[in-house]
Amino acid sequence: MKQNKGPAALLPILVFLLIYIGTGVYYEYLRPQEGVQGFYVMSVVVAFMAAIAVALFQNRTVSFDEKMKICASGMGDDNILIMIFIFLLAGAFSGAASASGCAEDTANLLLSIVPGRLTVLGIFLIACVISMAMGTSCGTITVMGPLALGIANSAGLSVPLCFGALVGGSMFGDNLSFISDTTIAATKTQGCQMRDKFRENLLIALPAALITCVILLVIAWTGKPAAVGEYSFHMVRALPYFVILIAALAGINVFVVLSFGLVLCTIIGLATGSMDVHQLFLSMGTGTAGMYETIVVTILATALSALIKYNGGFETIIAFIQKYFHGSKGGQLGIILISMLMDISTANNTVAIVVTAPIAADIRKEYGITPQRTASLMDISTCIAQGIIPYGAQLLIAAGFAGVSSIQIMPYLFYPYLLFVCVLAATFFGKKEK
Repeated sequence: MKQNKGPAALLPILVFLLIYIGTGVYYEYLRPQEGVQGFYVMSVVVAFMAAIAVALFQNRTVSFDEKMKICASGMGDDNILIMIFIFLLAGAFSGAASASGCAEDTANLLLSIVPGRLTVLGIFLIACVISMAMGTSCGTITVMGPLALGIANSAGLSVPLCFGALVGGSMFGDNLSFISDTTIAATKTQGCQMRDKFRENLLIALPAALITCVILLVIAWTGKPAAVGEYSFHMVRALPYFVILIAALAGINVFVVLSFGLVLCTIIGLATGSMDVHQLFLSMGTGTAGMYETIVVTILATALSALIKYNGGFETIIAFIQKYFHGSKGGQLGIILISMLMDISTANNTVAIVVTAPIAADIRKEYGITPQRTASLMDISTCIAQGIIPYGAQLLIAAGFAGVSSIQIMPYLFYPYLLFVCVLAATFFGKKEK
């Protein structure tokens, strides 16, 4: 028999936050250790396991076996299974693209056509294209980080400014890409088509990107021209990313897009001699291994969400939204708020979307918000938070390449800040949801 425990059902989330964020704050600020990133001492997997343990001890009217069935019902959702398969395929493609040199050559090709005065703007735009094609902000920063640092040093540009542009462009493409794990998670959990979510997303993200371009253009025009060096590239190796980008925008099934991209990178890499069969298999294994934690956390998050929902936790959140947020606009603001808070808590936008998705689905049904709008709001909101938190993977990777603290890069994160303004504007002044 279901027992509505109300706020008490949300206790596992509180436990998760205390363990994960508390440990991060302790090792990052109270007891820092050289060479150790405090917010990565505690594994998000371990924190979720502790939260699930708490959830299993709640609601004594339900047997342990029944609780296991509730977890299994959440984990066995067909959308979750599809997400896992796509994550694995995306990881294999990313690994093969890096090993074959396709990712680096694409970046070098785009950098070679950027005028010296527009170097910082070029870094932003190139990161937008690369991240849309790769479907990963972290991968884009990793590929372009050394290039951005080299450009900044050789041209006498501000290193934090260059990396702020790089992080912003990476988040733009990650947010919109058809093969991004955040896009996959948002659309699959809300039951909408990727192209429909893309249209909703683009109307909000594009203005923010254009304003960012204007800001970077003004900075470039008021500063001295950058002395950009020459970057070598192989035109053929740059082909897969452009093919994938065009195919994704055309609305071709993501499995087909990723599979074709993987085959194309393999053929080009072997034909040009940039990798052999041995390196291909190793890179594909490394790429899929990089997705393991995301997959495990996705499974654990859905299990935890199923228990919290069964115990009435989601009903409590919806009741709070109903009390303080009214109408369709209020419901959208509620989705934005919950998504951002969850990303700030987990420092992982994919995990934040998976955890938020069941609550957002209930809110959209309650307020009559379309699935594509809901998916877009979740993806954008977590993108904003993930792009500005100093302990997130994106800023930590960028700071590592730049040789500065992530806090120093934060003032130059023009795109995430503008994206927040645009999503609020779209919510308050956009067309009314049916």
